[in-house]
Amino acid sequence: MTAPLPPLRVVVLVSGRGSNLKAIAARADAGELPVRIEAVVSDRADAGALEWARARGLAVSVLSPRDFADRETYGRALGDIVESHTPQLVVLAGFMRILSDEFVLRFAGRMLNIHPSLLPKYPGLHTHRRALAAGEREHGASVHFVTPELDGGPVVLQARVPVLPGDDAESLAARVLREEHVIYPRCVGWFAAGRLACRDGAAWLDGRRLDAPVVQGNDTKEGA
Repeated sequence: MTAPLPPLRVVVLVSGRGSNLKAIAARADAGELPVRIEAVVSDRADAGALEWARARGLAVSVLSPRDFADRETYGRALGDIVESHTPQLVVLAGFMRILSDEFVLRFAGRMLNIHPSLLPKYPGLHTHRRALAAGEREHGASVHFVTPELDGGPVVLQARVPVLPGDDAESLAARVLREEHVIYPRCVGWFAAGRLACRDGAAWLDGRRLDAPVVQGNDTKEGA
């Protein structure tokens, strides 16, 4: 009988309440996700996720960009903090800071982000408002590997939601967020199991290059 692999060491970067962090932790606590959150790092001392992390006894660090001369200097210091926890995967969970190229390349192939749109549509901010203004009938969220191009890395998994009559940015955001809490732990689980990788500028799942993202809910052979 093969012994189970040790949990994947994960460092999570947050700027707000950390709902995706909590979704990942809940799956890990339930024994459904073979990961161990080593630390939570934030650019904001008032991020709600930090209180939650401290209550769980997790290592917590706060690094404000206001204390640094530029993005590059900040990125080096941030990278040193993250690297000190020897992560096998870095998870961006609502980290609202554009990372330096040096930081991104330091963790290339082992950093994931979740973005509230169906990439490549609507990179950047205010995605729900922009989708509504464009008259979209469908919206959603995407998990992707992080590259120096903002929200431009290879997309792994997407969840789609309908845009309903009467939606505003808040109602649409809430519908998308529920799906984020499903697809982000799923992708982290794929990575932890050795099924997901990033190489040659593309995402690979189960040894197959993904020429298009997997869509949550579709009947695919990728499995749970």
